[in-house]
Amino acid sequence: MCKEILTNGTTKTFTWITDIKITKSNAYEIMRGGRTRWKIENETFNTLKNQGYLFEHNFGHGNKNLSIVFAMLVFLAFARDQLKQVSCFLFQSALEKMGSRTALWGRIKSLFTAYHLKSWAGLFESIARGHKGAFFNSRCILRGGLKRSPGF
Repeated sequence: MCKEILTNGTTKTFTWITDIKITKSNAYEIMRGGRTRWKIENETFNTLKNQGYLFEHNFGHGNKNLSIVFAMLVFLAFARDQLKQVSCFLFQSALEKMGSRTALWGRIKSLFTAYHLKSWAGLFESIARGHKGAFFNSRCILRGGLKRSPGF
């Protein structure tokens, strides 16, 4: 058990199970590691549930159920998005323009519904530039065969 005294004077108590021998010299480091791991896990599951991934608790019930397939697909999408978020300037620009992942996923969904996509880069650029980017200037075809004029 570890007690952390916060800057406002309140005390929080945390408990972990570990095979590491806890001493006065390593207690703070172990406590910070446990709190950091909890924060990462908590924020990840909060993102999966509330920011457009629609992840639900029942997705993980049983290896023989379709729900496990949905859970794995959500995790793959999340991992891909995490990589895009740290490595793709266009994704970062589109996310900044939309203000939240939920808004970005909504915009992507609406564009998927209306257009045949030629590239992710064009998609993110069009969102970041307010639909004036290469996505619409590359003769995208609306579903149903109609063509949009450049700069729409």
